[in-house]
Amino acid sequence: MLDIARIKAITLDLDDTLWPIWPTIQRAEQALADWLAHRAPGAAAVFADSKARLAVREHVVQTRPEMCHDLSAIRRESIRTALHRSDEDTSLAEPAFEVFFAERMRVELFDDVLPALAALSARFPIVAVSNGNAHVGRVGLGQFFVDSVSASEFGAAKPDARIFHAAAGKAGVSAAEVLHVGDDAALDVLGALGAGMQTVWVNREQHVWRHAEQPHHSVGSLTELVVLLA
Repeated sequence: MLDIARIKAITLDLDDTLWPIWPTIQRAEQALADWLAHRAPGAAAVFADSKARLAVREHVVQTRPEMCHDLSAIRRESIRTALHRSDEDTSLAEPAFEVFFAERMRVELFDDVLPALAALSARFPIVAVSNGNAHVGRVGLGQFFVDSVSASEFGAAKPDARIFHAAAGKAGVSAAEVLHVGDDAALDVLGALGAGMQTVWVNREQHVWRHAEQPHHSVGSLTELVVLLA
């Protein structure tokens, strides 16, 4: 059961908690392929084909395991690899990534997000904690967050307890005083539980919980979270 009186700060996941991630990624993939089409058609064909794109990504992950926590680095290296394999200009990798990244920041928020963030940030410091490479400032939500911790910058990803502890530190509180809110049962809920935090599972799709350890509470929307903490 949630101990609301103990909550001094909130850590919050981003992808699939504040916006659906796959429509965003699909638009970014298309923007990347379109940009490459007239500059590097061989690499463009790779990123236009899901199987070829995933094969390149898997190659990068296997050969560069030090990048496993950094999605931006994996993306850059995937573009560079596709260009190299197509005998095309590898110096295009960085501007191509910037095209992808700009589109990746164009997220479509769930309807409950803005009013919920306004209500929650008025009561608690909120720190973003994400394994992805979204930036709260660039997606237009920076005013609601006191700070953020991303796996790519921190060097470790959820469910590693260290990233949760770092987020608690950004909020200036102990892990026991943090409520972590996120959609991923393993990465968010089990990870935060292992870090000593209270947890709320955002279950928008009404999935069945399949783990022995339980979240302190589950909600179907951030509106329900605001009501829960009122």
